[in-house]
Amino acid sequence: MAILEIVLKILFVIDCIVLVAIVLLQEGKEAGLGSLAGASSSFWGQNKGRSMEGALVKITRIAAIVFVLLAVALNLKVFN
Repeated sequence: MAILEIVLKILFVIDCIVLVAIVLLQEGKEAGLGSLAGASSSFWGQNKGRSMEGALVKITRIAAIVFVLLAVALNLKVFN
């Protein structure tokens, strides 16, 4: 069980670093004056899910889910 705990801790640290890096790479969600002019209904606004920003959002969700699952697994008192 000690090896499994070490592996989970290493995966947890790697996931933490990845999660921080991905969040820092994302753009701000400030609307600014573009929302008044209807910029969200433009081609870029409609296809944002296929862009790099959309991919970062998906990766952030996956990394956050992995973070929570690893945190729960490490806090189970099975390893003691």
